[in-house]
Parts: sequence; structure tokens; C-alpha cells
Amino acid sequence: MVSLPERVTDIELSRRDRLVVYYLLGLTALVLTYAVVYNTLMARLEGVDQSIFASLEWVVQTMTTTGYGQDSSLWTHPIMLVFVVLTQLSGIGIGFFTLRLVIIPLFTGAEVNLDDRLTPKQDHVIICEYRRDSAVLLDELRELDIDYVLLSSDEQEAKDLSDEGYAAIHGSPQDAESFRRASIDSARAVITDAGDANVNTILTVRSIRDDVDVIALTDDSDAEDVLTQAGADSVLSPHGVLGHRLAEKAISSFSSELTDTIELGADMEVTEIPVDHGSRLIGKRLRDTNIRERTGANVIGAWIDGELQLPPDPGAVIRQNTVLLVSGDHEALEAFGNVTRPSRTIRRHDRIVVAGQGEVGQAARAVIDEAGIDAVTIDIEEGDEVDIVGDATSKTTLREAGIETAGAIVVGLPDDSASLLATVLTRSLDDDIEILVRVSDTDATRKALSAGADYVLSVPRVSARMVARELRGEEVLAPASQIRLVRVPATQFAGQTLATSGIYEQTGCRVIAIDDGSDEMVTTDPQREFTGEEHLTLVGPDEAIQQFLKRYDISPTDERGI
Repeated sequence: MVSLPERVTDIELSRRDRLVVYYLLGLTALVLTYAVVYNTLMARLEGVDQSIFASLEWVVQTMTTTGYGQDSSLWTHPIMLVFVVLTQLSGIGIGFFTLRLVIIPLFTGAEVNLDDRLTPKQDHVIICEYRRDSAVLLDELRELDIDYVLLSSDEQEAKDLSDEGYAAIHGSPQDAESFRRASIDSARAVITDAGDANVNTILTVRSIRDDVDVIALTDDSDAEDVLTQAGADSVLSPHGVLGHRLAEKAISSFSSELTDTIELGADMEVTEIPVDHGSRLIGKRLRDTNIRERTGANVIGAWIDGELQLPPDPGAVIRQNTVLLVSGDHEALEAFGNVTRPSRTIRRHDRIVVAGQGEVGQAARAVIDEAGIDAVTIDIEEGDEVDIVGDATSKTTLREAGIETAGAIVVGLPDDSASLLATVLTRSLDDDIEILVRVSDTDATRKALSAGADYVLSVPRVSARMVARELRGEEVLAPASQIRLVRVPATQFAGQTLATSGIYEQTGCRVIAIDDGSDEMVTTDPQREFTGEEHLTLVGPDEAIQQFLKRYDISPTDERGI
């Protein structure tokens, strides 16, 4: 849904739009001036007294060349005739100018300077050569209200993104002039994802500004030192984080210990728990699970069929790959995690198969080794850490790796089609195994889940979350999560109750914890009146949290951005 600005002054126009507005205002002023002058000249020079609207009609007729003026027989004075000629000529000139500035770009898609589409920039980020589905990152930044300019050396990509409404321009990140066009003097940070050209880009930025933050993304974690020496303030390796995350999820299938909780206080934590393939909860309605009675945990939100329900509908049916947002003390969350796990029909071995030994696979293998769990790696090329040389999309290779008795498999193949095939084959060989998949295309996430995967992470989503976290200095529940938790003062709600505050109804955020300064978190009683001294912990998607902070003009008080 498109949100309308609250005030006219909140509207930001691109350079081209501003030119069109100025042009239309100028044209209106010119027409009105001509009408007044014509009306005055007719009265004083020709002795004809007519209404200003008749004079306005004559100006419009003449300038648009739809007529020569019904008053032509009345003109005798030389000054009058000169003015008429001037009006006619200016009308023709303005017609051509209107055609080029407004009509052609609007209706024929003529070439437009992308720089003219940019709105004025201040405290923004410049993104160079982003290679991981730019729309995912740009949507993330827009939801977090972080202004940006994307700089792409691919002219067609820049044009396509600009046509879709993104702030993108064409230019080389190794050219200082490109950064000046992107208003680097007022930028807060530069993000570079230019691959082998990262160093060149960083040096170009440093030649212009020494004080701007530079964030570099790389698929090679070994390049961190080089990029840091070149001038990067921070280096992000999404593939390494993704592999680490997938391995952690795989390890969790052998243990009830939770690794992704965020503490809200001494006695309360919150986490996201996916409902695994084969879980006893699948097919049940939330109200029938008796989760709170059985575990002490409280389900405060749920991703069902790709839609966030906050709070969840008690009548919603839990499906495979539903993700539940749960709060409670640590023991309650661990008990809940045990409930969501599938009932194993055979004894599982503490062994994890890792398909692919690229950056993702290597990171996953390191985490598995550190946990002391047996790992079997598959890759099409020989290597020191490769146990099985073969194709992970082959049943023979998967059987050789012991897939039918392994506890989990991490699919870290670089090609999405191969990952989907490996997922289907693995599920056909073992209906009990935990399957965790990396995909390169965000759209492949749902396909992987349909193919039988229990947990899927996309490179674009993880990369976007890492960049957003770096820019805002906030932690998130998981690299792929779109849920944010913030802690804010309750000053503005003094004298109100949670029920009358309208926080959820007006912003979509839910208050899940109240801290009144004591050692324990206060229960969220909807009728409890706020004194204004409390701190509230809210949960919601990025857009809802941003709307809350804007609406109430409140800044989070917790530096971690819990």
C-alpha cells in the first residue's frame, strides 16, 4: 500500500520532477501575465473594454495555435500588433519545450538522465555494484527509512531499477565524478560489492573523503585483511555467515539447546523456531497445541504460508516450515523447541553431510567440527576437506556419503537448480533427515521448502540483513529474519493502558514485555496503567517498527537494538 505524506512539505521530488513543477508554475504565471497585459493594451490602445477571462481565452488560443484570436479585427496600434506576434512566437517555442520536457519522456520512454530523478540526498548511503539482487537490499533500506543511491556500471540495470522507483544512477565506482554525482560529500557511508574491483573502489572513495564509513562485501573471507588495509572500515562475508547459520541449525537438531535467543531481561528471552518436517505440531491449530500449558512458552507471532501474523490467529493451522515467534524463560523455550522437533522413527547418527565445499560449505564444516560432530563433505573437485568427490545431485553420491543414516544435510551448492534437485533426492532417500539449504535467488526459497527443505536461507536476504544491521548497529533474531525488537521509553503513554494506547492498532507492533525498573519483567496486562517510567519491548516487522518510531517520535533506548 502506498502511504501518502502527512504534509505537502514532506513530499520529496526528484530533480526532473522539480523542473516539471517549476516549468508548469512558470508557464501558468506567463499565461496570466500575457492575459493581464493583453487586457490592459486592449483597453488603453484599442479602446476595447473586455473581461479578463476573454483576454485569457485569447492568450490560450494564440499560444496553443488553436486559433488566431477572435479580436484580430480590433488590432490597429503597432504596440498591440508587436505584442500579438510575441505571444504567437512564444507559444510555438513553449509548445516544443513542453513536448521535449514532459510529453516525450512521459509517453514514449525517451532517454532520461537518471541523475535528474534523484531527490536531494543527505545522510544517505552510496551502494556500488551490488550483485545480490539489488531490489532486496533497496527494499530493506527503504523499510528502515535509510536513504541511498545505488551506483551501477551496468547502464541497463541502473535504468531498470530507476524505472521501478529506486534511486539508481549509471556510473563507474572507480570514477570520482560518479561519487560526486551521488552526493558523496553528504553521505554517511559507502557500500561496495564490486568483487575484484572492491579495492579500486575503496581507494577511489578514500581519495575523495577520509571520514566516510566504507563497508565492503566479499564472497572470500580471506580477502578481509586486504580490504581492511585498502581502507574499508568493516568487511562482511555473507556466504560465511550463511554457512555458519545453516550449520548451527543443523547442530541444533542433535540438542535441545537454543542458540538464537535474545534476552529481554533476567527471566525472559525471545526467539524464532521453525516447525520442522515431521513435527507433531503440523496440521494442528494453534489453540489446540496447548503450548503454554505444556512448556510455559508463549507464542507471540507466527509466519504461516509466508504471512506474518502478529499476534497469531488461534485458529491458524500449523504447516510444515511455519516459523513461530516465541517468548519465555530459557527452559521454557528449550522445552518448546523439543515439542517442535519431529518424532524420529529410527535412531539417528550424529553425522552431518555438507554438500558443496565453497565458502558456505567451508564455514559450515568449521562450525560442525568445532561442535565435535562427525561431518562428511561432498564436492565435485578434490580438496583437503573433501571426503566424497562426486555430484551431490546423484543418488549414488548421496548414498556413499551415508545420507540414509545421517542426522542432517547442509546443501551449500552455488546453483539453485542443483540445490533443489539435491533437496528432492535427499528427501526421497530419507524422509526423516533434516535438510538445510542455501539459495542464491530469493524466489527459490519457497521452491526449496516445497521440495522438502526444513530451513532455507537466501544469499540476498542474508546480505541485506547484514548491511542493515551494520548501518543501524542493531542485532536481529537471525540473518534472514524480518522481525525487529526495540526497547523504548513509555513516557508518551503515561496515564494510558496498553489497551487504550492503540500501539498495535495504529502501527502493527506488539508490546511483549514491560520493564518497570525491577529485576523482573512485568506481565503485559492490557489494563495496567503506565506511569511513564517503564520501558516497553516491542516486536514487529521492519516497516511496523519504523512506523512506530516515526509516529511517536521515539528513539530506541537499548544500544543493541534488541
